[in-house]
Amino acid sequence: MKKIILSALFICSSMMAFSQILPSFQFGLKGGVNMTKFSTEGTFKSENRAGYYGGIWARIGAAGIHLQPEMYISGKNTTLKDANGFENKVDFTSLDIPVLVGTKIGAAGVGIRLNTGPVVSFVLNKDQSVSAAASDAFKGNFKDQNFAWQFGAGLDVSKLGIDLRYEQGLSKIGKDGYSDAKKLGLFTLGLAYRLF
Repeated sequence: MKKIILSALFICSSMMAFSQILPSFQFGLKGGVNMTKFSTEGTFKSENRAGYYGGIWARIGAAGIHLQPEMYISGKNTTLKDANGFENKVDFTSLDIPVLVGTKIGAAGVGIRLNTGPVVSFVLNKDQSVSAAASDAFKGNFKDQNFAWQFGAGLDVSKLGIDLRYEQGLSKIGKDGYSDAKKLGLFTLGLAYRLF
């Protein structure tokens, strides 16, 4: 009897340890708001304005670490001011593709996540549609695109998740008649729903 109980305990503990190593896959929808600001050079100042984002996410994980690629449309807005008080509202839309690495701590459907990773942004305009930007991303054509790095945390409760992130631009976004190129910084707050 003692051997049977010990064997059963060994099998159960082995299965629990093995289940932590097995890969898992999740997929869902997400959306939220962002606050955008440019780090400007020269005499211009940038003020935060609210924008939006919405799209899809996937999470592939094993052994307590996950890879989380995402794709979403993001509306980014900010206001530039010069020394004379002249204001210029900057509004643009981009297709953003973060590829995050993270970990999750928790059990029983409740967990806290920590994520970080690079983001590539394809600015959408009359010359580059959503389909053209997605095609460039899948072909690995990142020429003339913007790069950033995201840091964030999230809370999962059953199929719902909430994320708070900061994104720091690594490349400069265009040049215009008002100032030199600018780097983008933004905070995002989003709600995610896991489909499976």
